[in-house]
Amino acid sequence: MKPHTVGTIRNVISGELVQGTDELSVHYGAYRLKQIKNQNTILFTSRRIVDWEGLREYFPLVLATDRDYNLQEIPEHITIIQVLNVEEAYWKFVRYYRSLFEIPVIAITGTSGKTTTKEMIRHILSIDRKVAATNLSSNSRTAYLQYLLNIEEDTEAAIFETAVGAPGDILKAGEYFKPTIGIITNIGSHHLNYCKTLEGYIKAKGEMLQIVESSGVLIINPEDNNTRKIDVKNFPGKIIKIGRHWSCHFRASNIQYSLDGMQFSLQHKNRNYQMFVPGLGEHQVYNALCAIAAVHEIGVSIPEAAKHLKSFQKYKKQLQLVDGINGSEILDDTWSITTTSLEAALKVLNEVGKTKKKIAIIGTITDLGSWGYVIHEQAGELVYQIGVDVLITIGQHARIIADYAVKLGFNSPVYTFNNNTLVYDLLDKIVDSDTIILIKGDMYSKTIIELASKLRRKL
Repeated sequence: MKPHTVGTIRNVISGELVQGTDELSVHYGAYRLKQIKNQNTILFTSRRIVDWEGLREYFPLVLATDRDYNLQEIPEHITIIQVLNVEEAYWKFVRYYRSLFEIPVIAITGTSGKTTTKEMIRHILSIDRKVAATNLSSNSRTAYLQYLLNIEEDTEAAIFETAVGAPGDILKAGEYFKPTIGIITNIGSHHLNYCKTLEGYIKAKGEMLQIVESSGVLIINPEDNNTRKIDVKNFPGKIIKIGRHWSCHFRASNIQYSLDGMQFSLQHKNRNYQMFVPGLGEHQVYNALCAIAAVHEIGVSIPEAAKHLKSFQKYKKQLQLVDGINGSEILDDTWSITTTSLEAALKVLNEVGKTKKKIAIIGTITDLGSWGYVIHEQAGELVYQIGVDVLITIGQHARIIADYAVKLGFNSPVYTFNNNTLVYDLLDKIVDSDTIILIKGDMYSKTIIELASKLRRKL
């Protein structure tokens, strides 16, 4: 955070100093007690604080509040700013702080690929710029204030994930970040427990168009079926399209698998560039196209972006190819699971395992609410269409995947389990050096994570 005096903040939020000094410097912000991690923090809250002793290590502390306190109960190292409405004061501060910085701010949403795309952009820009960004895949609304305050005087660009758990989430992110560039990587089927319907989820993702500034840029993949359902006609800024179609502004062709990455040709304004992006799968090419389009808009040349993209380090457990039991290969994709990412993973499995027996282990897809049965059937349809030599599902809901694939005519061996206890024993019998195993789940599934760890060959 760019340091501010209490006096400056007090003027911004129209507050009255009732204890302390205007000269105290503020370096951090919070709106929950548990967010206080440092001294010289300003806390916006209406709640009465009783345990001042538990906060003593963070003194001096500034409290912006609309609650009346008996000052005799308040420690001397607490500065109190009285406001009429603490929520209004909080948003005055947020809007003021964001207004201090005229820098490129990129907001990224999408069912799959947003963390990877964000990290690609951060990697390319960080070579010669100071960049603020969301940490790994931590994109909770409760962290938005901290991410905003990570923008400091010498920050030259910022990249933030704007996830959708429910309608309105992206609009709320926009109140903090006010992005100049927005990216929608793709839209699958996820978080339907709160969005209720796929149309509701698409609409929630489409909120990106409302938060990008009017003179800003929107980067989209028009080849994605659900993204095409977003009406972009009234978007006042510039739209950049990425993909393989001739009409895309950043167009990929000649996509090929290589050792631990993808090679492709990039066409932009009648010029061709040879690209390499670490990470397997055509979806990784689309992530790279989004990243290149974004940094190019900021002023990075395509040759420079291509050079830096080569050294990008993808996350572990995102289609990570490692040695496994009995001389097999393991394609560990236990970062997250949606039908979008499952389709990508199955395609990678078939491509890198062309000459091998291909086994897919699939866990439950979460956050679907009443749509759980339908979405798991869609996953089963993907398995049937793309194909594997052996299908194993883990979990009661994941069994729907297997049942529906069989119903459609999938005739390879199928095994369904409620937990991983017997899966390893089965694999130990049917796996050899001519086998490749995809294990697909998310980072919150203890069962899947434990099995993936056990399947890796210990060196």
